[in-house]
Amino acid sequence: MPAPIYSAIDYARAMSNLLPRGYAWPREPDTALMALMRALAPTYERNNAAAAALIVDIFPATTSTLLPEWEATLGLPDACTPPNPSTEQRVRAVVVKFIGGGGQSAAYFISVAAALGIEVTVTNFGVARADYSVAGDPDNSEAWAHTWAINAPLTTVQYALAGLASAGDPLATWGNAELECRLNAIKPAQGILLFFYS
Repeated sequence: MPAPIYSAIDYARAMSNLLPRGYAWPREPDTALMALMRALAPTYERNNAAAAALIVDIFPATTSTLLPEWEATLGLPDACTPPNPSTEQRVRAVVVKFIGGGGQSAAYFISVAAALGIEVTVTNFGVARADYSVAGDPDNSEAWAHTWAINAPLTTVQYALAGLASAGDPLATWGNAELECRLNAIKPAQGILLFFYS
C-alpha cells in the first residue's frame, strides 16, 4: 500500500485550524478537544492511504484488494482456472480475461500467452497451391488454412514473486494446461490449435 500523502498529525492540525475561535475552543495540546482531534485523525490517514492504494488497485495487473471484484466481474474462476491457484495466477487470469476482448492474429495469441507468463511463437500453415507451392512443400488441405502451431516451452515453471504472492501460495507452479485451455477458449470457431512443446 502506498504511503499516505498526509499523516495523522497533518489531519489533526488541519481539523484544529478549522475550529471556530474563542475560549470554548482551546488549542493547547493537553486539552480534551485536541485529544479528540488526535483520536479522529488516524481515520482520515487510513482513508487517504486507501484512496492512494485504489489508484494502483483499479488496474487488473496490479490489483490486490479488488481481486475478488475483478474475478466476479470477469466470470472467474472458470473452467481454465487451475485448482487452488496462487494469487499471481489469479491476477494473470484476470489480465487474460480483461485483454481477451478478441483478436485472430498470431500477435494477439502471443500477447495472451505472455499475459499468462509464457513465451510462445506461432507457426501458420499454408494450403498447398499450384501457383505457390514448390517441390518438397507439404501437401496441406484446406483445413490447414485454419490451423496454427503454438510452440511453447516443454514445462513452464512460474516462480512466486515477492509483492505478488500471498501467504499460502506455492513457491512455484508448472504446467501448460491453463495455456491450452485459455487459447482454445479464444480461438476462432473454425480454428485448430496444435501445441508443440520443446
